[in-house]
Amino acid sequence: MRLKLDENMDVRLAVVARNSGHSVETVLSQGLSGQEDGVVYDVCLEEERTLITMDLDFANPVRFPPGPTAGVIVLRPPRPVLGLIRAALSVALAQLDRMSPQGALWIAEPGRVRVYEAERDGPAPDAGPQES
Repeated sequence: MRLKLDENMDVRLAVVARNSGHSVETVLSQGLSGQEDGVVYDVCLEEERTLITMDLDFANPVRFPPGPTAGVIVLRPPRPVLGLIRAALSVALAQLDRMSPQGALWIAEPGRVRVYEAERDGPAPDAGPQES
């Protein structure tokens, strides 16, 4: 899977994703830090990369429609500490082994992933508990 970690993601998390077998770029390494969200969204579209972020703006499917994307994954740890962020990321990475985020918005928390698909009238069923 081709992933892009947003600038609000600790760079050590890129190693976690790479160790799971994914191709990972970061907003930071590409010199996109400080760019508006729309620029990051467009770059992900061009590169066909799934965006992984903690920026709740990307959880708005009206502003950033997931349909044309390789997917958007918003991590929602209960507190923004590295261990909990890593737990949410691990749940999302495990889910990538089972299904593709193509055209979908995933909200990943420690223990579960909620999926919103553009073709549906609302959120898809919860992807269920995940072990991390």
